[in-house]
Amino acid sequence: MTDVTADPKAEDTAPNAGKREVTAERLDDVVVRFAGDSGDGMQLTGTQFTSTSAQVGNDLATLPDFPAEIRAPAGTLPGVSAFQVRIADYDIHTPGDAPDVLVAMNPAALKKSLVDLKKNGILIINTDEFKAGNLKKAGYETNPIEDDSLEGYRVFTAGITKMTLAALSDVDLDARSKNRCKNFFALGMVYWLFSRPLDNSMDWARKKFAKKPEIAEANIMALKAGYNFCDITQAFQTRYEIEPAKLPAGTYRNIMGNSAVSLGLVAASRRSGLPLFLGSYPITPASDILHELSRFKNFGVTTFQAEDEIAAVCSTIGAAFGGALAVTTTSGPGLALKSEAINLGVMIELPMIICNIQRGGPSTGLPTKTEQSDLLQAMFGRNGESPVPVIAAASPGDAFDTTIEACRLAIKYMVPVLLLSDGYIANGSEPWRLPKIEDLPDLRTEFHTDPENFLPYARDEETLARPWAIPGTAGLEHRIGGLEKEHLTGNVSYDAANHQLMTDLRAEKVERIANDIPDVEVLGDKDADVLVLGWGSTLGAITGALVEARKQGHKAARAHLRYINPFPKNLGEVLDRYRHVLIPEMNGGQLALLIRTRYLKDVVSYSKVQGKPFFRHEISNKIAEILGGKKDVH
Repeated sequence: MTDVTADPKAEDTAPNAGKREVTAERLDDVVVRFAGDSGDGMQLTGTQFTSTSAQVGNDLATLPDFPAEIRAPAGTLPGVSAFQVRIADYDIHTPGDAPDVLVAMNPAALKKSLVDLKKNGILIINTDEFKAGNLKKAGYETNPIEDDSLEGYRVFTAGITKMTLAALSDVDLDARSKNRCKNFFALGMVYWLFSRPLDNSMDWARKKFAKKPEIAEANIMALKAGYNFCDITQAFQTRYEIEPAKLPAGTYRNIMGNSAVSLGLVAASRRSGLPLFLGSYPITPASDILHELSRFKNFGVTTFQAEDEIAAVCSTIGAAFGGALAVTTTSGPGLALKSEAINLGVMIELPMIICNIQRGGPSTGLPTKTEQSDLLQAMFGRNGESPVPVIAAASPGDAFDTTIEACRLAIKYMVPVLLLSDGYIANGSEPWRLPKIEDLPDLRTEFHTDPENFLPYARDEETLARPWAIPGTAGLEHRIGGLEKEHLTGNVSYDAANHQLMTDLRAEKVERIANDIPDVEVLGDKDADVLVLGWGSTLGAITGALVEARKQGHKAARAHLRYINPFPKNLGEVLDRYRHVLIPEMNGGQLALLIRTRYLKDVVSYSKVQGKPFFRHEISNKIAEILGGKKDVH
């Protein structure tokens, strides 16, 4: 254990003024977790480290983990907020199974995250918060810094709170404001440890607090103080470097999943020529889409914050009727409330996109934790025979393309489309290569305008889509509503044979989408003994597990589903090739149920419902369990 004190103001203006020699060590990747109280600014700290690493050119993936409460009880285990980021000099797919470095700002953060820290991992502890009261709140009977419980880790203790206050002693701010800068002191320490420049965060602080320059300068001083603390003391004997990743050429930005959905919607609006309307009611973790789209009014985007979920989806139906690219966003409980209105969208056959950013359930459940447990609700959570296309994003960057695809299907087939994401994708981030506009699909559409022989429920021979005739078009007046429609005329009909016909047509329209989507792709060994079949955000963990399993000598392959209703046409043939099919998913086995029902394939369901994404080693160990052999020891 190393405990160092220093005058944090000694080199407070020259971050590169270190005078001693340190050992430089190159790493190919590293996982860092910042953990503290929910008021300690850990999400901001992690985001800044992520942003700077992206500027440096590293590949990265992030895993924010925070309480549902705006201000959870301070110092308690439920109040811990953490941000994990993995940076690498090569292409990575997950934020890492376990951290190499843990920054623990208080006892609760240490207790909650220590179980995940790798043996011999670096542990940076803010000793100022290890007081009797905080230790008791975290459930410690003795101070872990003073007993033997931290043996096996490289422990570095520092009085971060006091040194922050000392560094800001001459700043004209109240004590509370100064105390809130301690996260930037910790950030400065980690910047030094991993040879990161300070400029990016300094620029951010000046822009963020442009109207409160004293706050900006205080954070910058704390950042430099943390950096200099490491530079002028003997705390760390080694600095680490991670070279830029070798990624395909292009212009990259760091992107979060909800931002990718927002940009995908704007792109689809521009490529279709339709104005974008979002009717939404705030709900975690979907709210950021509403926030972000509200900033794009100059691109013809209209955002409407409704009084509840039902009003939100009903306004979306109205927008679709009026000829807009109509979208509503929600999460699990909100999807339940929208179900009847989605049924109305199915009956009147108008294009809508329903974005469901899944979280832990049932009921209010785990608002800030991730899960994939709304799949069956998306498939069947409506009364009557009410099929809708269901597609799922696989990563933050993939959410952009999947959103555009959802818009394409909705417009082309005149049908509500359910787009599934989850909290892991929504709040996670990764480098994203900006697409070329000309490479995006052409979504231009034309409203029906010819009144001659107009029939509102006549259908396109290929897609079975009915014409999109918007209100106010002379001669195209027609009836919409929830009552069954007569074939062709759209008049209300209670005829038994007509109901059977219309039910079959609505189902066949969705099924015909299978003719318009790519086959599912299989990667891995051609003679694999096991196929790992995934959907949604399990892609990264499955990809990493497959690499590990093949290193262990197993013959394995993977396939990942973007399209869940309908399934790709070749999926049955793909499943029949393999003796074992493993399906990891963050629910009780919902995709496994669909696969067994549809293809009568006895798949192996691997369920995880802990509010956390899968780790790579969990899936690789399951592969080893199925095939026999060595496991990937975590």
